[in-house]
Amino acid sequence: MNERHSVIASKRHRGGIPYAAMNLCRYAALIALLIAPAMSACPVCFGAPGPQTDGLNNAIIFLLGIVALVQIGFIALFWSFRRRAKALQRHREQFRIIEGGV
Repeated sequence: MNERHSVIASKRHRGGIPYAAMNLCRYAALIALLIAPAMSACPVCFGAPGPQTDGLNNAIIFLLGIVALVQIGFIALFWSFRRRAKALQRHREQFRIIEGGV
C-alpha cells in the first residue's frame, strides 16, 4: 500500500507543485491574455482632450485634496495630544513631595 501511495503522490506533484495548481495557473493566464484587449481603457482615461477629461482631472484633484485634509486633521490631532501631555506633565510637576516633612 505504501508503494501505491508513493506512486500516486509522485504523479500528482512535479517539483513540489500539485498538477491542479499548475493547471489553474495556466488557465488563469490564458483567460487573462484573451480578455486583455476587451479591458482596455476608454479615450477619457487615455487623456483625450474634452470636457469629460477636464472633469475627471478636477475630480481627481478634489479627492486628493480631501485626502490631504484628512491627513492634516490627523497631524493636528496628534499635535494637540502632545501639547496636552506636556501641559499635564507641567501641572503634575508642581505637586512635588517635600522630603523631610511631617
